[in-house]
Amino acid sequence: MPDLVHLGLMGLFLAAFLAGSVLPFPSEGVLAAVVGQGQSVVLVVGVATLGNVLGAITLYGMGRGLERGLLRGRLQRRLAKDPERLERAYDRIGRWGSWGLLLAWVPIVGDTFVLGAGLVRVHFWLFLVLVTLGKGGRYLLLAWTMALATGA
Repeated sequence: MPDLVHLGLMGLFLAAFLAGSVLPFPSEGVLAAVVGQGQSVVLVVGVATLGNVLGAITLYGMGRGLERGLLRGRLQRRLAKDPERLERAYDRIGRWGSWGLLLAWVPIVGDTFVLGAGLVRVHFWLFLVLVTLGKGGRYLLLAWTMALATGA
């Protein structure tokens, strides 16, 4: 894992973007360090949420590409090896509906909601609002807790 803490808010943005995309990347440590550096909690939450939501948009776009038959290569081969993952994405969106996108921040599970939203063509603006609320709320809780713990 690269050391992104020394990049401050830019490092937090990158960590959050990676965490929101298909790559498993923990952004919480970078968030905690940036809050500990004395950055504004509101600014930290905004940067982390923006990065994480943009990462989720890339995963949503992959789902749309798969749905349209446009995505080829590595992701298609990976899903061919694990067809249950694709089925779980369909099932989660079918069971929870679009409201499941509020849980897009949950590791692994959230990725299937986001991918599934692209696959079943959840309206982009609804996707954006629900994912932003879920991810933003999580980052707000984490940053606020960290600020209280450190006295920042």
